[in-house]
Amino acid sequence: FHLDMHGAIMITGSHNPPEFNGFKLLIDKKSVHGREIQELADEIEKGDFTEGEGNLNEADVIEPYMAMVREKIKLSRPIKIVIDSGNGCGGLVAPKLFRDLGCEVIELFSEPDGTFPNHHPDPTVEANNEFLKKAVLENGAEVGFGYDGDADRIGIIDDKGNQLHGDQALMIFAREILSRRKGAKVIFDVKCTRNLPEDIKKHGGVPIMSATGHSIIKKRLVDENAALAGEMSAHIFFVDGYYGYDDALYATARFLTIMDGTDKPVSSFLDDVPKTYSTPEIRVDCPDDLKFEIVKEVVAYFRKLYEVIDIDGVRIEFSNGWGLIRASNTQPVLVMRFEAESAEQLETYKKEVYEKLVGYEPLKTMQPF
Repeated sequence: FHLDMHGAIMITGSHNPPEFNGFKLLIDKKSVHGREIQELADEIEKGDFTEGEGNLNEADVIEPYMAMVREKIKLSRPIKIVIDSGNGCGGLVAPKLFRDLGCEVIELFSEPDGTFPNHHPDPTVEANNEFLKKAVLENGAEVGFGYDGDADRIGIIDDKGNQLHGDQALMIFAREILSRRKGAKVIFDVKCTRNLPEDIKKHGGVPIMSATGHSIIKKRLVDENAALAGEMSAHIFFVDGYYGYDDALYATARFLTIMDGTDKPVSSFLDDVPKTYSTPEIRVDCPDDLKFEIVKEVVAYFRKLYEVIDIDGVRIEFSNGWGLIRASNTQPVLVMRFEAESAEQLETYKKEVYEKLVGYEPLKTMQPF
């Protein structure tokens, strides 16, 4: 956006383990996804390339980026925060940026290191946030932020050391936007809590459920002319005041402006939301060549028993909760999540899905979740 390019390639393994790597592709600032990626792969395999002369230039993007955020975000007081960059690229920018904004910053693991020597850089997994939680509590910080390897996903730890999931963060961001823009559309993925669409409607917005995926969400944002989107995996996409892509540092800055405008601690932000019992994302190894077929059969099975939402895998609508089974877009795994109105119901729903999945040969040794 800053350099106004016709296309872009980002070399990234995102939050995946070190043995995974890949590319994010953009043409005319729009994500390339699905069939378009396969068509590109086919052209590469055929060697169907255009040849010619071009120019190679280098450009500094870090300083202009920080200047842009400083221009957009103004804080009226110093906020004490902890930042865990997880040895990803966020450490090159975040500590200095938030000090420039007037924050008192305690930083963890800012040195980029693709072997991730301290913990895996996936801030949605609670075990990866132990250092961050400890630092928030020991330093009396108001909030802690953690990033994945390419700093497009945000983890948030409140003042009491509790983790806010991606759908909870989206709820907080949506409330702030809807306080200014009644009727705005907010997009969320199939892994998000039932409380989210109800809360969006309660605050005057229009909730839209989407399939999971970075490029899928970005396309839906454009198609729906939405103000905000987010995923349970903690990708947050701002169109309101921003460029419509997932940037965890900018999301951090927006969260700080919400904190700046209230005297309430972060731990009280969602006190009015109905209590539910839920799991984090559950990831089960499943071969790439079988995962989609297994999910297809599971959709057909549960459709006979319950109402299902099948825009991305199967979201089974139980009487007092739901369960999701979908094939990961980026790894050889099945992704699941469950939510219910009681702990007992949650266990019942998990058991029903487990008993179906364990009948498949690749999943026979799967442990109960």
